[in-house]
Amino acid sequence: MCGVVGVVSQTEVASIIYECLTVLQHRGQDAAGIATCDKRSMALVKDNGLVRDVFNSDNVKKLHGNIGIGHTRYPTAGGDNRLESQPFYVNSPYGIVLAHNGNLINTTQLRKELFEEDRRHINTGSDSEVLLNVFAHELQKCNEPKLTPNMVFTAITALNKRCIGGYAVVAMIPGKGIIGFRDPNGIRPLIIGRKLVNQNYEYMLASESVCLDLHGYEIISDVQPGEAVMLTLDSKIHRQQCSDVNNHRPCIFEFVYFSREDSIIDNISVHKARLRMGETLADKILNEMPDHGIEVVIPIPDTSRTSAIPLAYRLGVKFREGFVKNRYIGRTFIMPGQEERVKSVRRKLNAIDLEFRGKTVLLVDDSIVRGTTSTQIIQMAREAGAKKVYFASAAPPVRYPNIYGIDMPVSKELVAFDRTEDEICEILGADKVFYQTLSDLVSACSKDSKYIKNFDTSCFSNEYVTEVGDGYLNDLELLRNDKAKQESTGL
Repeated sequence: MCGVVGVVSQTEVASIIYECLTVLQHRGQDAAGIATCDKRSMALVKDNGLVRDVFNSDNVKKLHGNIGIGHTRYPTAGGDNRLESQPFYVNSPYGIVLAHNGNLINTTQLRKELFEEDRRHINTGSDSEVLLNVFAHELQKCNEPKLTPNMVFTAITALNKRCIGGYAVVAMIPGKGIIGFRDPNGIRPLIIGRKLVNQNYEYMLASESVCLDLHGYEIISDVQPGEAVMLTLDSKIHRQQCSDVNNHRPCIFEFVYFSREDSIIDNISVHKARLRMGETLADKILNEMPDHGIEVVIPIPDTSRTSAIPLAYRLGVKFREGFVKNRYIGRTFIMPGQEERVKSVRRKLNAIDLEFRGKTVLLVDDSIVRGTTSTQIIQMAREAGAKKVYFASAAPPVRYPNIYGIDMPVSKELVAFDRTEDEICEILGADKVFYQTLSDLVSACSKDSKYIKNFDTSCFSNEYVTEVGDGYLNDLELLRNDKAKQESTGL
């Protein structure tokens, strides 16, 4: 999972993109990069680290121009390789800079085709560089000296036929403009907005609407599944559907965990979806255990708070903040190795004994993935004096790999894989575990939408929205298990 942004403005864009990346930091903490263009001169700054650490007063001075793109990286493979920070650049044709959120699942095949047939060299292990070279090759096939939007759309149409997976892309072509496109299923999000300045429109493409809010852009719409958008330097926007497949299935985990709650994703409020998750989860608890005896509901900061408040209200019990969070520790879910995740939980959270002592408490989290965080938090609640500890997940059991850009690749590392809820409860050390049902989760996310009733729910249902080749999941397990990550990062 990554964050992307692209801007076409009448003035310098580096500071705008930088600020957008800071509000997309939750989508990736491994690396960040910005590329800008002044007329036909392109500048690029990228490195490993948080946005605030990568950019400084010296290197930002290089980033001149009124168009640009930015990226904040989340490493699904857990690597620590500066070569894989984005955006990526390729010289031919025209000079293309590209940033990508998502994951291709036919990368091996595409690499072979690029080398043997397209005569292109791939320098890193990143599928984003593969995607860039596919785009470049298809654009070069148009064989015209003057680039037009129709040429771009023809190239993206061909790309959509070759690339399988989830992808939301922003790209920049010096002297021409910014391009954005989304996979045919719309798995990964991408939104477009505009702002009227001096009687001309400025445009922004971004992973989440919070970027538009930050700089006063009005929402035009989401980029549709299989659609491409080109924002040209003459303040015009060109849009075209570039795929025959328009089966809109956004990733439901965006609403559970990844997106900021103040974002609008595919015209669905993340905040309202999480409120409804809490309400339906409360109904499930009341149905399973009418005499629950819960005295206090305590959220695990921060993403579960929105669900925990209506849950407590519907149960008729107190809502209390029982954990203080160290806000200078990253999200433990995306830490590269199990040992590092274990160390980070107690560094991140500290219990307020007063809220636990002698009480039956219900802890609420957005989801339970590996169970590492949940197990330690339950133990912390007991150490703080809780009489009983129940644990509720606003999402269903995560049992299967997510292959479209979220680091859930190895089933055996998921605490819910091949286990019953009672077995999970015993492993976590809780007195009882409550999970959201998948149907209730889908309902919570789709209630306000006229168009979206289905989602990518593969990590819960094992049903993938794209074709998955034989052996792909086994190969992914070898590449992305914790042992492989530790070897690649030196942890």
